[in-house]
This record gives sequence, C-alpha cells and structure tokens, in this order.
Amino acid sequence: MDEKPGDRSAPRTTLPPPVPEEEAVSWLTQAATGNKALTSQKKDIPDNLCRKCPKCQEILYHRELDRNLWVCGACGHHLPFTTEQYINLLFDEGTWSETHRGITSRDSLDFKDSKRYKDRIKATRQKTGKEDAVITGRGTIGRIPVSASIMDFSFMGGSMGSVVGEKIARSLLDSLRNREAALVLSRSGGARMQESLLSLMQMAKTSAVLARLRKEGIPFISVLTNPTTGGVTASYATLGDINLAEPGALIGFAGPRVIKQTIGGDLPEGFQSSEFLLEHGMVDIIAERKNLKATLERTLHWFVDGRDVSVARPPRG
Repeated sequence: MDEKPGDRSAPRTTLPPPVPEEEAVSWLTQAATGNKALTSQKKDIPDNLCRKCPKCQEILYHRELDRNLWVCGACGHHLPFTTEQYINLLFDEGTWSETHRGITSRDSLDFKDSKRYKDRIKATRQKTGKEDAVITGRGTIGRIPVSASIMDFSFMGGSMGSVVGEKIARSLLDSLRNREAALVLSRSGGARMQESLLSLMQMAKTSAVLARLRKEGIPFISVLTNPTTGGVTASYATLGDINLAEPGALIGFAGPRVIKQTIGGDLPEGFQSSEFLLEHGMVDIIAERKNLKATLERTLHWFVDGRDVSVARPPRG
C-alpha cells in the first residue's frame, strides 16, 4: 500500500461535537455564581408551609400548628384562630346553625378617609367572604344550648359598627327568648371609626340587652381573646357573669403605647395582659385554647344545673 507523507500519525480519534457557547459553563463560572445552574433546579417551597412565632421566633410548621390548635409548642403563645376554627372547637359536632344573616352596613355618613367607606366594606367582603365582623348562631356546648356571637378580626380588625352591635344584640335576645345561655367571643380593635357615633351607640345597645338577661337570671359568658380593646372592652366584652380569657391576650381600652405617651411614664410589667387582669379582678378565668371547651362546659353546667361536669357528667344518649 502506498503511503503519502504525513500519514504515519497515530490513529485518528473521533471528537464529540463542540458544545454551543451559550451552553458552556466552566467550573470557574459555576464557583463564582454559586452554581446557579444547579440551584435553579430546586423545588419551590410553599409560602404557607411555616411561620415564626411572634413571641419566641421559633419556626412553626402549619401542620404542627393545626395539631396544637395554633399554639406555639415552644413558648405557649396563642396565635390567631379563625372564626370557623373557634366554632368547630367549641360547639358539639353538627349542632351549630348560623343566625341573623343578610344584615349589612350602610355608609350613612358618606365617610371617606384614604378610601370611601362603602368601597372599603365592599372590598373587605370580597376578600374575607364575610358579611361583617361577627357571626352569630346557636348550638350546644356539652349538650347545653347556647346563643353565641363570634367576632372576626379579619374583617376590618373586628371593629364594632352598627351591624356588629345589631347582630350581637339580636343573638342576646335569642338567649332571652329561648331562655338559654349567651356567649360572646371577642377579638376586636374597638369601635369602627368610619361609623362615628353610630358605632358608639352599639355599646349602650348591647349593654342594655345584657341588663335584661341579668334581670331574668340568664347566664352570659364572655370570652376575651387577643386583642380585645376599645369600645368592645368598655361594653359587652367585660360584662360577663364569667369573663374568660386566653393566655397572653391584650385586653384594654386604649393601647399601652397611647397610655404611656399620655402619662409620660412606664407601665407595669404585663400591663393589659389577661394575666395582669386576672390578678386585678377584671378576668375570672384564664383557659388555654386546648382547655377552652372543657372550661366552658364546666361553667355552663354550674350555671344551668349546679353541677361541675368534671365530677358528674350527665348521661349521654
């Protein structure tokens, strides 16, 4: 076989095709960028997977919070609970029935701040799916009939307007009419400023109905949760025959920062907490959320038939 000059080189090796320039990533580039080509493949973490405890900063997973009734397992801080969660927690299964639906607020004063009041109400209804800042209904707790009002902080900070006052008053009248215990669970920043005097009138309205219940010997239990402030504290929330509170709840009229600025001095430690108010006689019982229904059952039975259900529970069936 004839050979041409230059044909005595080593056997040829087939090389892979060149990598397009836009796909080539050198090890130096990867090191400098933290290997974004790899980290970009990480799965997204859902935003609602966990949150920090606002008191101790512990990372709390929502699944664990659901098991613990939204109470921090590290420090015992009670995180916000929804209206629906309270209803499911407190009332015997299948007994809750909502009452006084279809009552909505009017903008009688044509109020406007950064937004027209009627527009703010409309937007809040669309966002929350609620008619206003309270849900009323009837059900049983430990098989004792109760007419209840459960306030909803997600609706304009649980503020008390004319609808809130009217629905609570009607629920209290249900107790009077049916001669059954009344309960209000409060979570509120106070009177709704957009309704001005119409809001403040609800303090007198609800207090007047409560006076009628007391005259008839019908028990009223008030449950105070975080926060309960302003005109709500100054009316029905602190007029219970028994005032219960969750641990660490802020309860007061004006906020501690406002009071401190007004008096120009420091406030006592724990001022306006449920523990402080228990010590000073404004709260009768502090009940952890996991014990709240059992505490209500004992209290209701004590009022209704004079028995402590921890000793003698009525027969079932």
